[in-house]
Amino acid sequence: MQKEIKKRVDKGEMLPLMEEFYTIQGEGYHKGTAAYFIRVGGCDVGCHWCDVKESWNADLHPPTDTMNIVENAKKYSDTIVVTGGEPLTWDMTFLTRELKARGMKVHIETSGAYKLTGEWDWICLSPKKIKLPTKEVYENANELKVIVYNKDDFRFAEEQAAQVNQDCILYLQPEWSKRDKVVPEIVDYVMANPKWKISLQTHKYLNIP
Repeated sequence: MQKEIKKRVDKGEMLPLMEEFYTIQGEGYHKGTAAYFIRVGGCDVGCHWCDVKESWNADLHPPTDTMNIVENAKKYSDTIVVTGGEPLTWDMTFLTRELKARGMKVHIETSGAYKLTGEWDWICLSPKKIKLPTKEVYENANELKVIVYNKDDFRFAEEQAAQVNQDCILYLQPEWSKRDKVVPEIVDYVMANPKWKISLQTHKYLNIP
């Protein structure tokens, strides 16, 4: 039985689902948009400030039939956001194909550290210093969202901006626990470097998931 489940997980026919919920996208280009979030477990990038550390261990999140995830999603919204964890740990081909077959717009939030699988309408790349994105994700990203925790993150942001395609929208986002300190620095930086925009975690201000 375990072998059979592993085979289906490897094919993307089952995924370690952590949670799924209907809410408002709080960050980046699509902020303010109603969207259904599919949060997949499993991540070895391991950012110390991650706000969903419980997503890291995929073994804690039972493999769920991908078709059940799709059927649930379509009840709520035509905009689906796949997040994690790190969703590209898994093959996203089956999930995105089935969602798109039902007319849904499919977005991903990813560190870009793994092979790009799946067919996406929007790729939000949020790179991490610990494990840099693949060339393919840089080339296909629609938005680059760099989290600013300290001053060195501005340097990192410029390094990352040099890697993405020319149409990619550039965002700096304050790390929530450091926001009082870093927001003024981000404001000054964006005013001096207007190719960047500011992204805020508006869902946290709205007190929604």
